[in-house]
Amino acid sequence: MNILILGAGGREHTFAWKIKQSSHCSQLFTAPGNAGTALCGENINVSVTDFDAVKEICLSRKIDMVVVGPEDPLVMGIYDYFKEDESLKNIILIGPSAAAAQLEGSKAFSKHFMQRHNIPTASYAEFTDANFEEGLQYLQQHSQPIVLKADGLAAGKGVVICETVAEAQKVFTSMIKERQFGEASAKVVIEEFLQGIEVSVFVLTDGKDYKIIGHAKDYKRIGVGDTGLNTGGMGCVSPVPFVNDVFMNKVEKTIIAPTIKGIHEEKLDYKGFVFFGLINVNNEPFVIEYNCRMGDPETEVVLPKLKNDFVELLKAVDKGGLQTCTIETDERACCTVMAVSGGYPGNYKKDIKITGLENVKKENDILIFHAGTKQNNGDILTNGGRVLAVSSFGKNIKEAVDKSTEVLNEISFEGMYFRKDIGYEF
Repeated sequence: MNILILGAGGREHTFAWKIKQSSHCSQLFTAPGNAGTALCGENINVSVTDFDAVKEICLSRKIDMVVVGPEDPLVMGIYDYFKEDESLKNIILIGPSAAAAQLEGSKAFSKHFMQRHNIPTASYAEFTDANFEEGLQYLQQHSQPIVLKADGLAAGKGVVICETVAEAQKVFTSMIKERQFGEASAKVVIEEFLQGIEVSVFVLTDGKDYKIIGHAKDYKRIGVGDTGLNTGGMGCVSPVPFVNDVFMNKVEKTIIAPTIKGIHEEKLDYKGFVFFGLINVNNEPFVIEYNCRMGDPETEVVLPKLKNDFVELLKAVDKGGLQTCTIETDERACCTVMAVSGGYPGNYKKDIKITGLENVKKENDILIFHAGTKQNNGDILTNGGRVLAVSSFGKNIKEAVDKSTEVLNEISFEGMYFRKDIGYEF
């Protein structure tokens, strides 16, 4: 099969690395890709939201399967674009329809969906400019801390936890009146704060059947000890110690099965990944959010642990037979640590030369995935806030973290920063 991956981050390099191993993969392309995906196949410099340009790639390269990495093209309807085009409709596209992608694209939609299907989540209310004053009053009367979420896509940064009424009202005003997150915050969902430990669970579904392919804990804050600003993710560990059989049985029974059943009952076209962002509150799972694609950097630990032929699973999602697949995973701990540009998640420089990659020993239990990188005359340069993810296996989380940290100590670029405490609470 000729396979096209859409995206340019660490998730997409991990996809490329895993897909390249499949006996079903003949040629591999990534658009636009990065310096890491270029090691696995051919990069094509096309935007993931330029559907006409993606169509041209598919026809000229005789693409059989498209694997969509980021959320934007899914929410914008790339699945529907393919299914409505005679020349594209027979290409396997891994991802949900625009209607189904609202599970990620609209916090309000996902909350209504969870209510309809009795899926445990935090209590909430939603507000726009039309009932802005009611929102201020709601915050005045609500216990703190409280969570404010931009309804639409905000690149993982549209969620703010406020500790006081004054802070919450200020953030609420900034979101709605000043459009802090653009049109994404034209509507704001205000949510009860749940105290617990977060975990992400990943599922492949054909819209009726599903398979759990892994779980991970992401570390969003920039600073040691989970302090400072939210980022796209500074690292991940898997497995998470509290995610035992008892907890996972609860997750499957009260959250995953009802979600997939709800997708089927509501006739939402869904052939792809469901990312369940969960929180463990006194050993009871609640949904914080849905995403309609794999997470980043969670992918960098989930796929290395997955022993199955990845393309075989993706074919089963499209053609049927997912229920007969048996998921096999590596029992060892896997950890990824993200190296980021100085200043991230605020302003940062690009085009900085990365050195030391050539010195890292090629070992089977250590993997380097490129996130924000590009090639230039033989050099690897920074090209984003999150630059490299180093994933390592170990007999436990600490050993895996230590291996990743040792590798990052061999790599350098101006302003490079990484958290040295990923997995600290375990």
